[in-house]
Amino acid sequence: MPDTETAPGSKAHDHIGEAGTQKRHSSPRVPPARVERHASAIFLDIDGTLLDIAPTPLSVHVSDELRNTLATLKARFGGAIAFVSGRPIAEIDRLFHPLRISAVGGHGAEIRFSPDADIARSQKAMLDVDLREAFARIGRIGAGVIVEDKGYSLAIHYRLAPKLGGEIMKGVSDICKNQRCDALEILPGKFVIEIKPGGYDKGTGLREMMNVAPFAGRRPIFVGDDITDNAAFAVLPDFDGTGFSVGGIVPGASFNFDGPQDVRHWLRLLSEDRA
Repeated sequence: MPDTETAPGSKAHDHIGEAGTQKRHSSPRVPPARVERHASAIFLDIDGTLLDIAPTPLSVHVSDELRNTLATLKARFGGAIAFVSGRPIAEIDRLFHPLRISAVGGHGAEIRFSPDADIARSQKAMLDVDLREAFARIGRIGAGVIVEDKGYSLAIHYRLAPKLGGEIMKGVSDICKNQRCDALEILPGKFVIEIKPGGYDKGTGLREMMNVAPFAGRRPIFVGDDITDNAAFAVLPDFDGTGFSVGGIVPGASFNFDGPQDVRHWLRLLSEDRA
């Protein structure tokens, strides 16, 4: 799989739109081997960043080594580590069980400020029934197209049917004619198109998390890999934060990892650093 993929219907230039993941033309800046843990907070996207992307959303693999690494970092960073994902928080918990950490889920629609806290949910309206059913019908385009209903959003996956990407995007565009999608965000990712209401995103979620302990007063480090992460990268300067991209340099990222395996290796090194 290449480092970056173009959105369906877009031209294969060096970037995905103006805010996409750019291919590297020079040596990437390697993330630092040490982080000032008492003054930093770590925010991690999951799919394509922490975990290798799998053929289907539920077939991703979480190793015991990764769970142990994250548990160690949770202790060493005083709890200032969180997931920032498009997945619902309940699904994140199932994937990483028995580990629980703070989390932003549903692209900012859900926030759990601490591992044992209740999940705060956005009051923004979800997709109306007619639109939800219309987008779900796109899954009938062909074998291998998976429509994932996340509650606050829909994700149309076509990793198992990459040739159908253009047809899927055309289907989305047809549904959005006549201003039907004015209040929605259409987010192309890696062989996936996410449809969600506007008004919240990974950036709003990270910002809210930075207002509460143990994150408040620290400098955030955010690691992400695709267009849905751009909103989180965008808020980092407000907190003197640092962005780490995966698979290509993106606006707002100061360092780059080649792939999720390198992110996991870096996190393990941080968990072993006794300085």
